[in-house]
Amino acid sequence: METKRFEKNDSGFICENCGFEVQPLGYTSRDHCPKCLCSKHLDINPGDRASTCKGLMVPVSAEPDAKKGFVITYKCSICRAIKRNKSASDDDMDYLIRLTVR
Repeated sequence: METKRFEKNDSGFICENCGFEVQPLGYTSRDHCPKCLCSKHLDINPGDRASTCKGLMVPVSAEPDAKKGFVITYKCSICRAIKRNKSASDDDMDYLIRLTVR
């Protein structure tokens, strides 16, 4: 039996990096802070909250994508895992652009 690879989990949270109160997106799973773009290593598959690491995922780069807007690459501060995720509509555009020129 095939397992579902995406679970919608669109809850708000307080960013552990900058303290910003992050609101739910309303159209897909919220997974990172729109201000500092940091995330938390919670998932094995998107939305499942099955990771035991729980480290801070720091944005290391972003690249423009014609269909997805920007795709952000993260590196976990604890286990060093690399993950990629699309940006959200309310992300700090100036910060996304700065990440593309690194």
